[in-house]
Amino acid sequence: IAYRTEMQLTLTSRNDIHLIASHGARDVRIGESLLGAPLIVSANSLVPDWAARGASALDAALLEPLFALDPEVVILGMPAPVKWPAAAVRALFGSRHIGLEVMEFGAACRTYNVLAQEDRRVVLALLP
Repeated sequence: IAYRTEMQLTLTSRNDIHLIASHGARDVRIGESLLGAPLIVSANSLVPDWAARGASALDAALLEPLFALDPEVVILGMPAPVKWPAAAVRALFGSRHIGLEVMEFGAACRTYNVLAQEDRRVVLALLP
């Protein structure tokens, strides 16, 4: 049986940036749109059909849409159990001086919202 639970993430929030209004196990609501992972979201950009299919499949080409958004930190969210990308992928972030955090889906959404509302250059990349 498939079911969807939503958790409201904020009582009040800014309406001038992309924020995660709620999330399920593998999807998020941004405004009125329900979007499934994989996707990329920043305060001002949304890439709903990101080609990534998992942490182990990440490479420089798949990360280019993230890097193009000029983030100071990228939050990589996925269903539990979380898996860090390969060392070579982590090195790509380090060479660009971009922080990388890997979190369970819900924690990633909540952390993204906090940082985005603080006007941080944060990008949320959600994997299926």
